[in-house]
Amino acid sequence: MKTPQIIILLGKSGSGKGTQADFLLNKFKNFEYLESGKLLRAKAKDKDYIGRRVKEILLKGELIPAPVISTIWLKKVAGLKEKSKNMRGLIMDGNPRRMIEAQMIDEAFKFFGWDKNVKAILIDISDKEGIWRLTKRRMCKDCRNKVPFVGEFKNITRCPKCGGKLIRRSDDTVAAATSRMKWFKTEVQPIADYYKKTGRLIKINGEQSIEDVSKDLLKALK
Repeated sequence: MKTPQIIILLGKSGSGKGTQADFLLNKFKNFEYLESGKLLRAKAKDKDYIGRRVKEILLKGELIPAPVISTIWLKKVAGLKEKSKNMRGLIMDGNPRRMIEAQMIDEAFKFFGWDKNVKAILIDISDKEGIWRLTKRRMCKDCRNKVPFVGEFKNITRCPKCGGKLIRRSDDTVAAATSRMKWFKTEVQPIADYYKKTGRLIKINGEQSIEDVSKDLLKALK
């Protein structure tokens, strides 16, 4: 059986990773999507100790400790491995967020036999662009889908996924956005450098139109 294509999406907050993940999922058949934020929100609903602590940490807006997120992630990937007979690929968004997580993910993929076909895609935008996008973007009040303020999305008032009302996030301030840019430089940029050093990084200009970013993604993955 062919090794699944592993696609790790990296980029600053506001770079459009979620939008491009949706595009890839619609373009490629039998691809799975692993979004760490969704996994953590699901775990936060559990009543056990880890679930309660994850909920507390998320409410504070802090990072989940690497061993915890890696354990949750590993359990999900193990489940995908069980049904990998029909799975052609895996798209990852929101993980790794620290170098130790990138190294643990590499070890896990090696363990599962999925380490031969891994690509990290960096959707690159400037700090200025990231801050502008974050302070303009909206979120669905019902399904919590984040809607970027770019292209055709600028003119919509309802969620493109469920039709819910779009609202501004209270934490999407200039100060918060600036902090996210600094965090990316400190924690995530070394991860991108790590994938570049190991020959697995592809950088894409994220300040193009959504359609052009998608086109470049397809070119990079062929």
